Amino acid sequence: MNHPSPDSDDDNDGASIIELELEATPERLDKALSHALPEVSRARIQALLSGGAISRDDQRLTAGARATEAGRYRIVLPAPVAAEPEPEPLPLTILFEDADLVVVDKPAGMATHPAPGSETGTLVNALLHHCGASLSGIGGVARPGIVHRLDKGTSGVMVAAKSDCAHQGLSALFATHDIQRTYIALTRGTLTPERGRIESRLGRSTHDRKKMAVLKTGGREAVTDYVVERTFGHPAKVGGAPLAARVACTLHTGRTHQIRVHMASRGAPLLGDPVYGSGPPAQSVRDAISASGLDRQALHAAVLGFVHPVSGEALRFETEPPSDMRDLQDRLEAL
Repeated sequence: MNHPSPDSDDDNDGASIIELELEATPERLDKALSHALPEVSRARIQALLSGGAISRDDQRLTAGARATEAGRYRIVLPAPVAAEPEPEPLPLTILFEDADLVVVDKPAGMATHPAPGSETGTLVNALLHHCGASLSGIGGVARPGIVHRLDKGTSGVMVAAKSDCAHQGLSALFATHDIQRTYIALTRGTLTPERGRIESRLGRSTHDRKKMAVLKTGGREAVTDYVVERTFGHPAKVGGAPLAARVACTLHTGRTHQIRVHMASRGAPLLGDPVYGSGPPAQSVRDAISASGLDRQALHAAVLGFVHPVSGEALRFETEPPSDMRDLQDRLEAL
């Protein structure tokens, strides 16, 4: 049996797709699939079979009592139905607002929208309280107004729509990547050359579906331009290689965890990254992280520029990294 491999990406309605090869066996199909997919319960496999969400060689299956036949199986896992988020009086840093959109400086630690593990305290909850009824239903009940997202641990500039017209216009801009987006990252080590472009295919890791990875085939195109703005840890002190760097990353696509994966793929993972930070930094850098209080990936969405989808005005917003990243950078400069 081959290992399960995800489809290139989630489909448009949020469902995820798993494809895998099974060999012929007398074992019941639902049991064989649950063995092959330990993250999916047997009861859910049975429900998916009953609902016609599993096919073999493009033929839809409806029962799991049969013996397992050899073939390519495709399992469509519907996105969980989210409860309607409630307004919450959470503090927001508003950079710009009019009748059609609102631009905020999202703090680290705030999820963009409700999801398992972050059902409350999200940007959506805050926006529903701030904007009131004007936001309800814009872009869907579960994620009203949201046209892009930042990871919970990433701080920085975000825009949300307050009208259907703005939502459609912003969604089109993001779809065509006609948006200026530059992030500041603090990395372990540095990149060579100091300026360049990273182009790859990104998709779900075949080893861990909770992570994204650079793929040889499949996935979706991901393009990041980067500039090493500063290095820390003088080479004479550390045998020739900087201990850390401040890197400006400009996105030309907006894939999940794109900067985090791209930096790690070049041997310079983000400091503090709990998922992609393979290998610890030098002890002096670890001490600096601890003293700064940074408890997340050192990534800040510093610049967001776009044409207002209703007025046509060119807008550009820029914010400094928050105190934890600024403090860490000060400490790195002293290495």
